[in-house]
Amino acid sequence: MGWFVLYVKPRCEKKMCEFSRIQGLEHYLPLRMETKIYQRRKVVVEKPVFPGYFFVAADSKERLSLLKTNNIVRILIPPKEEHLLFELEQVRKALTADPTLGSCVALERGRRVRITGGAFMGIEGMVWAIKGRSKVCLNVDMIGRAVAVEVDRDVLEVLD
Repeated sequence: MGWFVLYVKPRCEKKMCEFSRIQGLEHYLPLRMETKIYQRRKVVVEKPVFPGYFFVAADSKERLSLLKTNNIVRILIPPKEEHLLFELEQVRKALTADPTLGSCVALERGRRVRITGGAFMGIEGMVWAIKGRSKVCLNVDMIGRAVAVEVDRDVLEVLD
């Protein structure tokens, strides 16, 4: 049994999450909180951080049952499963600290850093400086997306 990244049809992430829960499969769907206003009412909705992507651990038999849902466009196999799990854990920690974080395009260049203070303490990622503050992107290289976190420069420790 190994972890896979499922590229799913539009707006099918939560369906795959529910299917995996019913089947008893270990899975992860990072969700962020977003406030919408409908006719003068505020509604808080949960949206996928990485639209179109779903993470699941399955063997070949379970993978076949996932494919039978007709919600999957492609199955991506990570070259290093441990690295994917580490990146997902970093995203989970950041979403625990701030559930409104959104994704951004992953950075190819930059320095690896660890945040040494504040709500995001202990999280590692790539740095991208913007207007006196730093944006740390927590990359998920397998899908080319990232979550951006803004922190002060004095709480960053360079790892490279």
